[in-house]
Amino acid sequence: MAHWTPDDIPDQSGRTALITGAASGIGLETARVLAARGARVILAGRDQAKLYEAVDVVRAAAAEAEIDTLLLDLSDLASVRRAAQRVADTETIDLLFNNAGVMNLPTRQHTFDGFEMTMGTNHLGHFAFDAQLWPAVRRSGAARIVTVSAIAARWPIGKLDDLMSENGYRGMAAYAKSKRANIVYTLELARRAAHTSVEAFVVHPGSAMTGLQQHGTGALTRLFTPLAARVLMGSAAGAAWPSLYAATSPDVTSGAFIGPARRDQTSGTPTPAKLPKGADDAELGARLWADSERLTEVTFNP
Repeated sequence: MAHWTPDDIPDQSGRTALITGAASGIGLETARVLAARGARVILAGRDQAKLYEAVDVVRAAAAEAEIDTLLLDLSDLASVRRAAQRVADTETIDLLFNNAGVMNLPTRQHTFDGFEMTMGTNHLGHFAFDAQLWPAVRRSGAARIVTVSAIAARWPIGKLDDLMSENGYRGMAAYAKSKRANIVYTLELARRAAHTSVEAFVVHPGSAMTGLQQHGTGALTRLFTPLAARVLMGSAAGAAWPSLYAATSPDVTSGAFIGPARRDQTSGTPTPAKLPKGADDAELGARLWADSERLTEVTFNP
């Protein structure tokens, strides 16, 4: 594969990108780059003040860009429904980034609807949002949905046999599970949307220092995190490359799993990545889909 950078992104004028978790990190970088390429961007997040700050960052990269904000709390299905309804009837969404997430919550917490917080936010919230946003996505005629997973999806503790972590909670296990759900969901979406003009991709950004690391606790974490930021982890800018590549490259096909090419998986040209074992099992995908519809009480028929 030839070396790819965001400089290779074609002109995005006339296209609209909606990005969850767009107030910081990978989401903000994704918005900044696409706006600079001419796209209209909708920054979605749960803190309006931070969204306004993000608008200023994007505007600095693209002074003439058209930028909107969307208040969206993925841990609250009522907020998801309101946000989707605001967009679904009037907008055309060409690029949808399921980017927002939480990681390594120190204790088992619950969403407004009673789900384990990590799975509820990272997977179920996005599932319900995508389902209710579908009319705006189909309106595009050439839409791409990009879901951000993580290397953690490959960990054995990420098996999808206890979605709500009811049989024992560990912060990183819940995160790994939610990130594997992102992959299984996206591959199932690609299968179900195969007869439509919508393509679905899942990416892992490598290892990058973003707002996700804020939840770690304990002396070891406080010591390790700054060291990791300097030595082991890449930047949010580099971590956005797989998302940007999946959204804009003509060289990818629906259902692809994309990650950085470097051996340490922190940065580099985006390239096809190894799936977690069994993640492409159609039976598993159908089961997760049915569970997601049941839990969210949202029907999704692509």
